[in-house]
Amino acid sequence: MKRYQDFINLFVFIIIVALTFNVDTNPFTTNNIETVSVTDMSTSDALYEEIQEKSTNLNQKAQDAYIDKVWKKTPGRNGLKVNIHRSYEQMKKEGSFNESLLIYDQVPPDITLEDLPAAPIYRGHPEKHMVSLLINVSWGGEYIPDMLNILKEHDVKATFFIEGKWAKENIEYVKMIDEQGHTIGNHAYNHPDMARLSNNAIVEQVRKTNEVLKAITGDEPKWFAPPSGSYSDLVVEKVDQLGMETILWTVDTIDWKNPSVSVMMNRVMGKVHPGATVLMHPTSSVVNALPNMISGFKEKGFKIGTIDQLLDEAR
Repeated sequence: MKRYQDFINLFVFIIIVALTFNVDTNPFTTNNIETVSVTDMSTSDALYEEIQEKSTNLNQKAQDAYIDKVWKKTPGRNGLKVNIHRSYEQMKKEGSFNESLLIYDQVPPDITLEDLPAAPIYRGHPEKHMVSLLINVSWGGEYIPDMLNILKEHDVKATFFIEGKWAKENIEYVKMIDEQGHTIGNHAYNHPDMARLSNNAIVEQVRKTNEVLKAITGDEPKWFAPPSGSYSDLVVEKVDQLGMETILWTVDTIDWKNPSVSVMMNRVMGKVHPGATVLMHPTSSVVNALPNMISGFKEKGFKIGTIDQLLDEAR
């Protein structure tokens, strides 16, 4: 009889513990219902509703990457969507709507550069207020230190497309470029006319250079700039098959003609545009004009970024 009573007591104890546990964790208990209702009160707040209503006209749709008839492969651009809850938290202290306090989330496009078929890239998104300096390197090593110092002084990162053969002979310069945070791209191995090469020769030029640059920096380039801008559909397809993009330019400094600073500035500043890619080489004319060029871009409201940043969908 005692054992039976002990069993009954144990059973009752288990039921009490179970009921206590359910009360604490059940989402429909009084305490939790009160928490939800307090949270929901903000959604009925007049300010919250005003932000919600006005956000519909402030949101901007993402723009997909596309292939332009002239400029070929063109990156997309993130959309903007008002984060209503975070914007409300920003404004509720003032208690009134203030557009400058709105917080936006960036919304990626459905189609990115990676989704498009093989095609060259000339520019960033035409509404992106950024330009990118493309520095093709197969000679002119003596000007590299001065260029790096100027870029560092102005807190600017550029993209250096480096020839494989030159890289093997100038390892320290390649390391300097890499260590200062610039992007390094592939400029073929010995500056051939890529448009005249066979399938195998195209692949060999790009792959061999990638191997040299990876051995020096530890990273394999994903951007390819054909020497002298000479390319064919076959070149672009082979580069694409290697997991890389073919990069060209929209603004040419023509620095190899040794122009004066004023001539180069007039040439470049008259053509610069949102999404521009500005071609240059390590020359004395670039060293002389680069500080003015950087200042000129910034005065026009352009940020200066690497090719990675220029082609990114982020605003």
